[in-house]
Amino acid sequence: MFAERPLEGKVALVTGASGGLGAHFARVLAAAGAEVVLAARRVELVEAGAAEITAHGGLAHARALDVADVAQIGPLFEEVAAAVGPVGILINNAGVGGEGRALDLTPQAWDQAFDVNVRGVFFCAQAAARQMIAADMAAHGGGRIVNIASIAAHTVLPGLSAYNASKAAVGMLTKALAREWARHHIAVNALCPGYVETDINRDWFETEGGQKQVRGFPRRRLMEATDLDAALLMLAGPAASAITGTLVTVDDGQSLP
Repeated sequence: MFAERPLEGKVALVTGASGGLGAHFARVLAAAGAEVVLAARRVELVEAGAAEITAHGGLAHARALDVADVAQIGPLFEEVAAAVGPVGILINNAGVGGEGRALDLTPQAWDQAFDVNVRGVFFCAQAAARQMIAADMAAHGGGRIVNIASIAAHTVLPGLSAYNASKAAVGMLTKALAREWARHHIAVNALCPGYVETDINRDWFETEGGQKQVRGFPRRRLMEATDLDAALLMLAGPAASAITGTLVTVDDGQSLP
């Protein structure tokens, strides 16, 4: 499982790593040699994820983090730097769905989508970049920030206006940060997945409405988390030395008209 290790010696922090894509991304990075910090609100789940990685020969740590509470972010990054080492790879994965039609959305639902999906992404990226610059990572291959956006960054997903708007904001934020931090050799990119079956959406896709949605996809299927592995490793590793400010879509053709 850990034969090829292009991320050997790197510390990677994954937000929203309590399950779904976040937990999967943590395993992929550990398999590539990174020492991974799994961060999320549900500590018991990131502890279980870290234990699983360790049991398979990887290096992993669990930390509590609610990205919607900005006051937690800076101290968490400082604590990780002191205990594990400066973060060289950030996977900004924490996110919420923001479901609801525009006429029904409450201010609370709108704010939650932007607090987690945009505000949390920005301040985690800021904390990571400060650490990368202080550690002079430009002299050691540079830093990597991968924001997990969605095809909603460039495609309207019906009934998800708050989610669409938040992910579009992540896309432009990615470009802005890439431009500003290019001179520090911090590559900032976004991964835009299509629909992947996870615990969050599995029940929906088992309904008739969910099955109808799947039949509308060009390949009439959902993606697997592993379909994102190659793109994730490219953006998190040495291959991204000349890639920054890019939104990489991996969606099995789902966003095609």
